[in-house]
Amino acid sequence: MVCTSLRQWLAELENLGFLRHVNREVDLHYELAAVGKKADGKFALQFNKAGNSSIPVVTGIAGTREILALAMGVAREQAAERFAQAQANPVECVLVASGKAPVKENVNYEVDLRSLPIPVHHEKDGGPYITAGVLVAKDPRTGIRNISIHRLQVLGPNRLGILILPRHLSHFFRAAEEAGRPLEVAIAIGLDPLLLLASQALTPPGFDEFTIASALYGQPLELVKCETVDLEVPANAEIVLEGRLLPGVREIEGPFGEYPKYYGSASPKPVIELTAMTSRRNPIYQTIVPATMEHLLLGAIPREGGLLQVIKNAVPNVKGVHLTPGGTCRYHAVIAIDKQNEGEAKNAIFAAFSSSQEIKHVVVVDKDVDIFNPEEVEWAIATRCQAGRDVFIVERALGNKLDPSSDNGLSDKMGIDATVPLDAEPGRFERIRIPGEKAIRLEDYLD
Repeated sequence: MVCTSLRQWLAELENLGFLRHVNREVDLHYELAAVGKKADGKFALQFNKAGNSSIPVVTGIAGTREILALAMGVAREQAAERFAQAQANPVECVLVASGKAPVKENVNYEVDLRSLPIPVHHEKDGGPYITAGVLVAKDPRTGIRNISIHRLQVLGPNRLGILILPRHLSHFFRAAEEAGRPLEVAIAIGLDPLLLLASQALTPPGFDEFTIASALYGQPLELVKCETVDLEVPANAEIVLEGRLLPGVREIEGPFGEYPKYYGSASPKPVIELTAMTSRRNPIYQTIVPATMEHLLLGAIPREGGLLQVIKNAVPNVKGVHLTPGGTCRYHAVIAIDKQNEGEAKNAIFAAFSSSQEIKHVVVVDKDVDIFNPEEVEWAIATRCQAGRDVFIVERALGNKLDPSSDNGLSDKMGIDATVPLDAEPGRFERIRIPGEKAIRLEDYLD
């Protein structure tokens, strides 16, 4: 079953035994995040008594690659390919009337963020943060939509500080600010994993990521018009915050514990002033505990899908791509190819670097290596790679400012060719095997 709302997905997780309920009261300062992190990758949690709020909080709904693949209707190894297909074959969304949109069951023009159970996640975080809000904006020059997730610090009852990295939203805001106008935004909270995945796609300017969600659903995503801004948001969201990015206004935002497991520093950042909040009746609040597998995987699979598309243009015989958890699902990529010609591994590496400025280290292996098994990848490096011949370094390329080892975003990059030379003598790199081993069930042999 394709789930097109958070509630449908929670029901599915409940049936699978992957959703657990926490019925004791938990503190929104640190305790909720700590419990969520303890459950990371094991099961999703629904906190029914989060602080003194009557609104339940869910986290960890996309905490494993297997669960995300299940939402996409494919096996774990096919998740990136499925996402790439959806991105290559977008499906237009459909607009529904407000009366048919669950997120319009409550409409409030006096926004008070204190009514929401927004957690403080880490010891040195600057305050409560919205971490699972999908932000919708339009290019002020073309009117084309873009969606993305940003860290959003609560600065006041109706004010949010926002970190905007140099991507689409930063271009939109710069154009609006140069014209002396605010940029209208809407933040959707409480969404199914397919919509969260779509928001993380690496797309060219002018591409509406909502259409990727439609393709993943296999049916048009239902959108509804906002109340105070000229934007459309998912009709099945739990909560929507409407507002404007204010031109010429900066306030201190941060620190905040980020996906590399370090703090992003405090500095003056743009400010969103909220103008309305709409929600379902009895809404569910959603948070993502930073640097958990849920956080990493929601970014990884869309990036892997984009990587796969780009690498296929350079090396058509690419078999798979994996952004590894140890590399924060951003900085380290492992690529499997069915090698036909010498030099293909290096072409794949260059394609990976060109597809994402975040990637620092790329390892290319043969198709017989399980790219999801770090021991197999390390084995390939150990037995199929010579550093003087197969490793190369690109100095001072543009990387990611959240990488604390970078020089304000400038980063060295390394490629490793761990593939077997095509002219290797027969048998030299043949893997040992025991006939019938894969069919053996150990439990059949044990008392």
